[in-house]
Amino acid sequence: MIALSRRVIILLAALFSGYHIVLALTALGVPRSPWPTIGSLVAFAAAIALSLMRPSTRVLPTWIAMFDLVVAIGVPIAVSTQLDPSASNGYATWFVAAVGTLLTIVMVRGRDAYAWIGVGFLTVYCIWWAGFDSLGDLGVVGSLVWVVAANVVMYAVEKTAEDAERFAEVERKASEWRAAYDAHVVERQRRLEHTYTMAEPLLTEIVRTDGELSDAQRAECLVLEATMRDEIRGRGLLNDAVRRAVTAARRRGAAVSLLDEGGLDELDAARRERVLAQLADAIGGSDADTLIVRTVPRAEDVTVTVVGLTRPAEGEDESDVTLWLEIRAD
Repeated sequence: MIALSRRVIILLAALFSGYHIVLALTALGVPRSPWPTIGSLVAFAAAIALSLMRPSTRVLPTWIAMFDLVVAIGVPIAVSTQLDPSASNGYATWFVAAVGTLLTIVMVRGRDAYAWIGVGFLTVYCIWWAGFDSLGDLGVVGSLVWVVAANVVMYAVEKTAEDAERFAEVERKASEWRAAYDAHVVERQRRLEHTYTMAEPLLTEIVRTDGELSDAQRAECLVLEATMRDEIRGRGLLNDAVRRAVTAARRRGAAVSLLDEGGLDELDAARRERVLAQLADAIGGSDADTLIVRTVPRAEDVTVTVVGLTRPAEGEDESDVTLWLEIRAD
């Protein structure tokens, strides 16, 4: 539809320009010599043909715009020198409307400065050649109105295009936000369901025993509390294998801290699973009393660090580092 409308507009512009040429040919007997008019018609036809070409962009190439401006200045001078400004020349003054048409096309094709210079020259020259009355008699006002109208319309079209682009960008961002929000809601719901699944047996037991739990059950509650904390603070570091390894480490008495700071967010699923598989092996194979797992944000290659500490021996103040591991994405 857009291409069809463009072809229709180009055809109408060509027909309207041809109409000026027909008028000029019917009035060849009016000028003292027809040759300046014939030469001007050739130049005008060439300018129209070049201006109506369909390049890859709407903006007219600079050399064509300059050629159109030269034609818009040269044609009135060449034709008017063969006419009597005090006489009624009829269609022999075709050049006024023709130049107005050409400059309107130049304006539509995005060369505002050239169009304004051309129509300004046409107005001043016609006043100098035939007086102020010529503005209405020769159609200068009509040509000026066409150029101004083209400028207003193209400004409105460009403003509408900018608004449409801005609205499209806003819509895209709104869609992205909505998608992220929906994903967040789904993920939160999934984690709530997972947490409830883990906590439900112990909660049921607490209710059944009226809070009278054995030491093993109390220890299991602490493990469950730490597991629920992992789902909040270390969610990017978790998969089933890591959860099993962390739970096993806590049940043997180790303190495990998982801190997700976004280091895995940009990894694809396959690389992420490889990293988490190495993490699960590291936690499962460590006998450290304290394990600190942290993602490394914005690092070039290291994505996760694992530090394992053992309790200080009697008489010592500092813990021993028994595990130091940097897991890379590749």
